[in-house]
Amino acid sequence: MSLLDEAKKGIITEEMKTIAKDEGVTPDFIRRGVAEGHIVIPISPYRKARAVGIGKGLRTKVNASIGTSSDIVDVDGEVEKARAAEDAGADTLMELSTGGDFLDIRKRVCEATSLPVGSVPLYQAFIEAARKYGAVVHMKEDDMFRITEEQARLGTSFMAIHTGINRITVERLKKQGRHGGLCSRGGAFMTAWMIHNDKENPLYSEFDYLLEILKRHEVTLSLGNGMRAGAVHDSTDRAQIQELIINSELADQAFNFGVQTIVEGPGHIPLDEIEANVVLMKRLSNEKPFYMLGPLVTDIAPGYDNIVAAIGASLSSAYGADFICYVTPAEHLALPNAEDVRIGVMSARLAAHVGDMIKYGKRERDLEMGHARKNLDWQKMYSLALNPGLAREVRASRMPEDKETCTMCGDYCALKIVRKTFGF
Repeated sequence: MSLLDEAKKGIITEEMKTIAKDEGVTPDFIRRGVAEGHIVIPISPYRKARAVGIGKGLRTKVNASIGTSSDIVDVDGEVEKARAAEDAGADTLMELSTGGDFLDIRKRVCEATSLPVGSVPLYQAFIEAARKYGAVVHMKEDDMFRITEEQARLGTSFMAIHTGINRITVERLKKQGRHGGLCSRGGAFMTAWMIHNDKENPLYSEFDYLLEILKRHEVTLSLGNGMRAGAVHDSTDRAQIQELIINSELADQAFNFGVQTIVEGPGHIPLDEIEANVVLMKRLSNEKPFYMLGPLVTDIAPGYDNIVAAIGASLSSAYGADFICYVTPAEHLALPNAEDVRIGVMSARLAAHVGDMIKYGKRERDLEMGHARKNLDWQKMYSLALNPGLAREVRASRMPEDKETCTMCGDYCALKIVRKTFGF
C-alpha cells in the first residue's frame, strides 16, 4: 500500500505522528487530510528524509530549487547550495540540473541534505536526447518513463511532471499568443516535441502508466505548470487555465489510484489576480495542496526578484496556497550561488509567515516580539527573529554606548522615554 492507501484505511504512520507534533495538531488530523487529498507527505522508500506535511491546515511550506546549467557545472557548488537551503530553513529541495552527470549530481545532493528532494524527470529526458540525437525533439517516449523510474530509485520524494500540456492546451496557446512566451523549460521542451513530432504528450496519453511508476516507488506527483506566464501581461490566460483544468482532472485520477498529488500554480502574475488564481486552483482541484511558483508581481526588478516574489507569495499564502517556491536575487540574471539561495529561502520564509498570520491568525510570535522590543530584551528579540544570526551581527557592528538601546535612536530611544513617562 502507498501512504495514501494507508491513510484511507485509517492507518496513522510514523510520519503523520511526527508532522502532527511539529504542526501542533492531532495525528488523525494529518491522516484525514492525507486521506482526503488535502495534505501530502513526500517520502521515499529508498532514502530517509525529514517528514514534511504540505496542505490544508498546515504551516505554508517553502521549497528551494538548485541545479547545474549548461554553462556552469559545479557539483560541489550544488552540494553547498543544498546545505545552505537547509540551514536557512527550507522545507523541501528541488534538484533541477540541466548540465553534467544527472544521476551523480542528484545522488550527491540527496546525500548532503535531510530534506525531501524533488526533481523534473522531463529535463533529463530531453537533454539526454539532445546530447545523443542532436535535438530535444528527438526524445524517445520510453526514455521519459525510464528516467522517471531511475530518479525515483535515487530517493526522489516528489516530481514535477508536465501532464497538463496536451493538444488542446497547445492549441489554446497558439490561438492566443503570448507577450512573454513560456518561462517553463518543461513547457517549452514538451510543446516543441509535440509540434515537431505531431504527437500527443506521452505524460498525458500514458498517464495510467506514469501513475503505476509513481505509486510503485512512492513518489508524490506535482502536476507541473508548463503554461505559466513569463510576463505579468500573460497571466490568467486561456492556455494557463486550460492546463489547470486538465491537471485538476488528472489530480483526481491520481488520488483515486493511490498517488499523493500537488497542483502547481502560475509564476508571473499581478497582485490583483492572486486571490482569483488561488481560489480557482483550489476549487477546480478539490482542495489539493497548491504549489505557487513565485509569484512575481512585476517584471521590472531584476536583482530584487526575491522581494518581488515574497510580496506575491505572502498574498498567495494568505489566500490559501500551501507551498511556495523561493525566488533568488539572481532570477532572470544568472545561476544562483549559495548566498543567493540563503537570501531566497529567507525571503520566502518571511512571505510564508506573513501569509500564515492572515490565513491562520498565527500572530503569537509577533506579539512576543512586540513585548521584547518594549522591554528592550535583546536576547529575546534575537531568539524570535527570522534570522537570529543576522540580527546579532547587524547590531554588533554598530553597538551603542547605552547597551540597552541601539544606534538608531541612541539617547533618544522612544521606548525608554515612554517607559519613563508612563511606566510601561
